[in-house]
Amino acid sequence: MPYEGMIFRPPSEAESLIIQTTVGCSWNKCTFCSMYRYKDFRIKEYDEIRDDIEMAKMMYGDDVRRVFLADGDALVIDTDNLLKIIDTLNKDFPNLERVSTYATPHNLLNKGIDELKELKDRGLDLVYLGVETGDDNLLRSIGKGVRRDEMLEAGLNAKRAGIKLSVTIILGLGGKEGSKTHAEETARLLSDMDPDYVGALTLMVIPSTPLYNMVKSGRLTLLSPIESILECRRIIEDMDVTDCIFRSNHASNYLPLGGRLPQDKDKIIKTIDDIVKKNKTYLLRSEDMRAL
Repeated sequence: MPYEGMIFRPPSEAESLIIQTTVGCSWNKCTFCSMYRYKDFRIKEYDEIRDDIEMAKMMYGDDVRRVFLADGDALVIDTDNLLKIIDTLNKDFPNLERVSTYATPHNLLNKGIDELKELKDRGLDLVYLGVETGDDNLLRSIGKGVRRDEMLEAGLNAKRAGIKLSVTIILGLGGKEGSKTHAEETARLLSDMDPDYVGALTLMVIPSTPLYNMVKSGRLTLLSPIESILECRRIIEDMDVTDCIFRSNHASNYLPLGGRLPQDKDKIIKTIDDIVKKNKTYLLRSEDMRAL
């Protein structure tokens, strides 16, 4: 498939066909993120996307069951055009089971419930929302562009439309200075949002980002591996969700964890406590093995 620049996707989309509908991210202001920093944002023309779908049809036939719409901002596309893209996917891939995409909070707030419901009815089954933190001050400092209440409303909009909601949080985002508040407020926001999936990433400091300069200047002190998994423990312990799959299996994490909450909460906490109390640091991923 012809892609412009590097392509990113969630771990759970490893087997999905990736169709690039936008190049880059229309927001592109988050201080920790370098994914689309060197791409000039644009929405691809429908004919370009149609050609990519036709190429995929020739390559994979009817075997495509999942499609992920890249890059970072497919939901910014006008709803009528996005529906046209999804309809084309459904027509060309008769065994298609799921269409998914990243979503910015601005996307989910701007679309409105009725538009999101129509997208769901036509095949948009799952969105990935970068929550990162529930701490209002931290949301502001990392450049997310929304307040805590707006982030909550964005997630709830997806759920109200019947779209499955997968959110990401970033361990260590507040450094040592803000770890307690970050953990408490993130757990509170996740409890209020009640997503279907939560993916915990661990902060990776990328030289090309504003966050890197904060670390270099001493304004942000990074967590140690043990402090990072203890922050994860606090979030899991305080989360009050209905039925949520939790994962920390991203390559950035020091410790892969997983389970269904609330059923597996005690088991996950016990795993962390066992590592910390018995100093089983050999079970943690080394710094040079971590990756974006």
